[in-house]
Amino acid sequence: MAEQEQLRMLNGQEDEVEIDLKEIFFLILNNWKSVLLAVLIGAVIFTGYRVFLMNPSYQADTKIYITNTDSMISFSDLQLSSALTEDYGNIIKSRTVLNRVIEQLDLKLDYKQLGKLVSVENPDSTHIIHTLVTCDDLELGRNIANALMYVSIEQIQQIVGSSEPTVIDYSEAEAVQDVTPGLIRYPAMGGMLGGLLVCAVLIVRMLMNTTMKTEEDITKYLGIPMLVAVPYFKER
Repeated sequence: MAEQEQLRMLNGQEDEVEIDLKEIFFLILNNWKSVLLAVLIGAVIFTGYRVFLMNPSYQADTKIYITNTDSMISFSDLQLSSALTEDYGNIIKSRTVLNRVIEQLDLKLDYKQLGKLVSVENPDSTHIIHTLVTCDDLELGRNIANALMYVSIEQIQQIVGSSEPTVIDYSEAEAVQDVTPGLIRYPAMGGMLGGLLVCAVLIVRMLMNTTMKTEEDITKYLGIPMLVAVPYFKER
């Protein structure tokens, strides 16, 4: 019975995976050269991708103001304009508007692809619709932003039937922003991923290695003291 109980205890210990943080720390510390090499390789690879393979990204934007243009604006008019602002944003990204922009500019895109380049924002507590177009061609982005603004204004008038939205900002070449991710970010990301990958491999190998190498391992994992040790003698 005692032997069966001991076997059950041993099987239960085999099923459980104990993670010793101190052991992991010294494992990584002892393999710092491999980790450092992985960090450098990851940084070089990501830097090369950023410099040689990634296209620049430019962001063009337009702004329109949604409200009643009459000289007398009632409180109900302002409430209505505020409630419709989100609807106007959905109209701007509608399939009809996007397809008309594609037709006007003769773009080699479908409406789904164009929609991924367009984002619409509405700052809190305002009646302003801020449309942004992000692509790898400065001039094309500016043209899309302006065409999208004109077409959406016409579409809003047809659907909502209210007064024409007021243009605040057209998209101009000098206002287009370069939003390409910075050069420093990619080496940092590559180095971090490379180091984490090597650390993960080392930890997995450690957890999968069930070989007992020292007296402490026998006591720790089997829970029994070692009575006899046979020394290893290497002939010269």
